[in-house]
Amino acid sequence: MSVQRPTAAGLVRYFLYLGSFGFGGPVALVGYMQRDLVEGRQWFTKEEYVKSLALSQLAPGPLAAQLAICFGYVHSKVRGATLVALAFILPSFFMTLAVGMLYVRFGGLTWMQGAFYGVGATVIAIIAVAAWKLAKLTVSKDLLQRVIFVLMAVATAWTESEDGWLFLLAGVVTLVVQAPPAWLRRSGAACIAVVTPEILAQILWFFTKAGAFVFGSGLAIVPFLYGGVVKEYGWLTDAQFVDAVAVAMLTPGPIVITVAFIGYLMAGSPGATAAAIGMFLPVYLFVVVPFPWFDRFSDNVQVKAFVGGLTAAASGAIAGACVVLARRAIVDVPTAIIAAVTLAVILRWKISEPFLIAAGAAAGVAITLARG
Repeated sequence: MSVQRPTAAGLVRYFLYLGSFGFGGPVALVGYMQRDLVEGRQWFTKEEYVKSLALSQLAPGPLAAQLAICFGYVHSKVRGATLVALAFILPSFFMTLAVGMLYVRFGGLTWMQGAFYGVGATVIAIIAVAAWKLAKLTVSKDLLQRVIFVLMAVATAWTESEDGWLFLLAGVVTLVVQAPPAWLRRSGAACIAVVTPEILAQILWFFTKAGAFVFGSGLAIVPFLYGGVVKEYGWLTDAQFVDAVAVAMLTPGPIVITVAFIGYLMAGSPGATAAAIGMFLPVYLFVVVPFPWFDRFSDNVQVKAFVGGLTAAASGAIAGACVVLARRAIVDVPTAIIAAVTLAVILRWKISEPFLIAAGAAAGVAITLARG
């Protein structure tokens, strides 16, 4: 497959757009990148996409942000990774910060809950199509990869989380079966607190741990955040945390931008900034530091086998995540209808996701108001 690399400005413009209008969370965002950058514009090859996805799934942190940074690194090394990271993260950060200010000013987001009711169902249809296209791209006709895909999809849907050790296991199993090393062959086998340096340091450290040690997409990070900010530290109430997750789904870009909303409720704009830096700095480093090594050995037959198993596991986990999200978003007949109509529209016409999201939000608000 021949590629025509974009200029740095062109790549930055794309990720500014995705960060500003890319709704749907990690599953949808990963699908958009595959559709736009590999199939559509042909700026990157399928092999580069698969390798970047494998590294993104192997390292801890939010999947979509990692994959975006990987594309930036492939394009122009550290400079490209840095520009893409800023372009992808900052739009949703500022939007979330603005929503946080409104939340504190007006004491809640009742209207947003109504919008989320419709948006959630709309997003399910979008990410289902994205997950299907991703599976077709990354999972080959190899039987082992298909088995790994199915097992990971079932495991993710059942446990409602993504276990990093399962991804590693999938890679190792594929390596041993398809390209065993020589030694194996020989052996035959809502109230903002007073901002102080102490609270900012505490926020920065907590979210750095979240970014550095939690594997998988927002599905894995959200429970970790809940355990810390609600249960352990008592920074937010249960209702505030639910609103924070709603904000993440209703704003474009990476779903873990919810940390900015949480940080704002805790310590205003400085808290939001500290939380975002803590979450995304490890993500950036986990791509920029190991990528040269990962790229250097990517043609090795054992590495190829390992990456094949890893990407099959990643695709399966994303498919399972669709099931998890659907159970939460499709809760009654109206949401089922919204999801079905959205899916039919996507399959019949090429309508951009922001319009679909806006229509879903409007439908959700209308239904909520009609119910009183």
